[in-house]
Amino acid sequence: MLRALIFDFDGLLVDTESTALRSWQELYDAWGQALPLDSWATTIGTWDARWDPATDLSERIGRALTDDELAERFARETELALALPLLPGVRAHLDAARAQGLALAIASSSSAAWVLGHLRRHDLAETFACVITRDDVARTKPDPELYSAALACLHVGADEALAYEDSVLGVAAAKAAGVRVVAVPGPLTRDGDFSAADVVLGSLADATPEAIWRAAGF
Repeated sequence: MLRALIFDFDGLLVDTESTALRSWQELYDAWGQALPLDSWATTIGTWDARWDPATDLSERIGRALTDDELAERFARETELALALPLLPGVRAHLDAARAQGLALAIASSSSAAWVLGHLRRHDLAETFACVITRDDVARTKPDPELYSAALACLHVGADEALAYEDSVLGVAAAKAAGVRVVAVPGPLTRDGDFSAADVVLGSLADATPEAIWRAAGF
């Protein structure tokens, strides 16, 4: 029986993956450099990637980026993200889940301040019973710890929950925790291998929530 839905945040509820990339591309451009998209792809969905754009750009320009430069880059990312709407189908999914009495959680590799700030902006902070972020765990995706923590917080078993993810690393994390997964790849993740997901959609608006739950085996 389906009792809970666990959502990723970045790229799944709001397309903050694209604005993060844009802010870094602008900084690279300012130094006459090109951000390597293949390396950037390894960072999507996790906080524990081996490749780091700040380190990479610092090596390219021959000095470490200053705290002010990094702060300006993050301010630009935030500015761009503040203009973003919820992605198609998100609101309908949350409304349907509440109508069915399903518990809701977030499992995100981002910080609590980032996730909660955006949830409040969209009047969704009270929608989720649990918001689990990198601040709550030792390891982020693809490690299953975020999902294990979300399941514990919701008091449900892995076989009673359904995860929603936009990244390959996120799918791997949910599956490692024993949770079925609906993958909704975004513009930056569509070329990934989502064969491990139980359902793959182009958008959450592609089908009704109930139809998606049935397709996932509930």
